[in-house]
Amino acid sequence: MVNNITYRSMEPSEIDRMREIDRTETVRIGYSCEAAQLERMSVDWEIPNFLLEDTGEHSLAHQIDFCRGHLNAGGRMIGAFDGHQMVGIGVLRPELRPGLAQLAYLQISKGYRRQGVASRLAEKLFQYATATGADRVYVSATPSGSAVGFYLRQGFNPVEQPLPELSALEPEDIHMVKDLHA
Repeated sequence: MVNNITYRSMEPSEIDRMREIDRTETVRIGYSCEAAQLERMSVDWEIPNFLLEDTGEHSLAHQIDFCRGHLNAGGRMIGAFDGHQMVGIGVLRPELRPGLAQLAYLQISKGYRRQGVASRLAEKLFQYATATGADRVYVSATPSGSAVGFYLRQGFNPVEQPLPELSALEPEDIHMVKDLHA
């Protein structure tokens, strides 16, 4: 656990600080999911850092626009900081459906993974979801072993039928739900 990390709500105007995060990752284990059944597979994926001069899905501009859309829909953004350096970010949309919040975005900088930063960010976002009336949280997880494993440890379970609008956006993702009162 990293003890010197601070967490705080962020203003939408701070979203460009996302550029401080190193999202690179080498992925060797991936998942697919059919009818709520996870299938583990060997993969060889290199996740790049945010592309600064592009507008595709791996670009900083795309990631900022994605998060801004959720913030404009009433979302909340929480950042994790090591001193002045942003090392993690989470965005929660409090009402995707009645009683169902969405953990829309969670990104931890490479040097801070597996140290409790993501768990602490998620915990704060779950508290906010509960305070706003949600009893469940939905996530569309990157199909990497690290992301799926993290969400399983947080109490998420794969869904039988992904929400159509989220499945259309990210069909390869693993769609999961967590009961906040379990």
